[in-house]
Amino acid sequence: MTDSIKHSPNSPILLTASLHVDDARKAISGLVNELLQESRKLNKASDIESVTLDQAINRILAKDLLSPIDVPAADNSAMDGFAFHGDCLGNSETIVTLKIVGTAYAGKPYEGAIGSGECLKIMTGALMPNDCDTVIPQEFTESANESVVEFKQNQVRRGDNRRLRGEDLQSGKAAITAGRLLRPSDLGLAASLGIANLTVHRKLKVAILSSGDELRPLEQALDAGSIYDSNRYSLTGLLNRLNVEIVDCGIVRDDPTSLKAAFVDAASKADVLISSGGVSVGEADFTKQIMQELGDVGFWKIAMRPGRPMAFGMLKQVEGSSHKTLFFGLPGNPVAVMVTFYQFVRSALLQLNGASQTEPPMTQAIAKAPIRKKPGRTEFQRAIVGRGPDGKPTVKLTGSQGAGILRSMSEANCFVILSHDHGNVAAGEWVDVALFDGLL
Repeated sequence: MTDSIKHSPNSPILLTASLHVDDARKAISGLVNELLQESRKLNKASDIESVTLDQAINRILAKDLLSPIDVPAADNSAMDGFAFHGDCLGNSETIVTLKIVGTAYAGKPYEGAIGSGECLKIMTGALMPNDCDTVIPQEFTESANESVVEFKQNQVRRGDNRRLRGEDLQSGKAAITAGRLLRPSDLGLAASLGIANLTVHRKLKVAILSSGDELRPLEQALDAGSIYDSNRYSLTGLLNRLNVEIVDCGIVRDDPTSLKAAFVDAASKADVLISSGGVSVGEADFTKQIMQELGDVGFWKIAMRPGRPMAFGMLKQVEGSSHKTLFFGLPGNPVAVMVTFYQFVRSALLQLNGASQTEPPMTQAIAKAPIRKKPGRTEFQRAIVGRGPDGKPTVKLTGSQGAGILRSMSEANCFVILSHDHGNVAAGEWVDVALFDGLL
């Protein structure tokens, strides 16, 4: 069964046994890769666009950004100090005395010559004179006044504290490689090169909908047995972090006609459709029936907590269109929606949009209290990471970990991720942690 997933990731997968989280991720990545290969063959110009730097945050760079200049553009001082020719240096503590003949500032180079026995007072970033190859930092000097500076020979070596032209980046070389999810530092780097526009992949269009007769919009009063639809708002927040174009398809009732119409409409507008609810084995869950009509979709039981039921595949038999839409059918429980998005959807969206790095970063922390865990499933416990008296990172759960308790996510700043084969965790044990901030 696992082999069929690996070799035919785009075929329907109907599993009665629970699927390992890693196998589910491989199947999703395999199908996304097939879509990317098809897209590259088409080579559509509309898939990329040029944006200004202030529009580029969290976009995916589509082409290597080549530097038009050397960085630094000329040899310059890495320190505040005194520039001189290093032929006067040695390994002893003999005092060197140099005459100060001028001052160089960043943006205001010194134009005169520096002779033997002379030096130049120089500021960080100021151009190095042709006659100088070394800088003694101000704090390494024995004494200095307006006319002379003294220091020991062995305080620096020849060539120290000089930044060479092009040592950070050479003209014509890639400053930022294609596939980068652009961060604030990348925008600053582009600006430092005089580049005002970046070529990025177009934003993915992602449609979202919630299904269930019990769901109510926020402006409507609750009646018996009904609940407010929170999942679309959680998904909207998660998707906004990825800077995609969101198509909100609202709440859809539990009947085949309404669901099919909503899925067809969403698929015609979006690259990806994410639904929540309607993927369990309940009698009112018609998603499976509709998906069999519209495309290749597998319904999985995944060995994880929370988030066990999930559907995934491709909508490609939408009337009047050859467009293919990636589909994720997430559970209905609010926490399970966010966990399955984190574990499966986030990486798939980044991969589909051309990102080279799709997996979230991990760290570790010490469990402050025991954590109960059954082997045979991957668990995502909501927790708060902090720091203990000894400075080491610690983590504690946010209380009850039920899939419907959204407060457990709201109070948390991380997931404690306990692997498939892991059992109970003892207090003081190191555990894997994925931080929320800057991630979700």
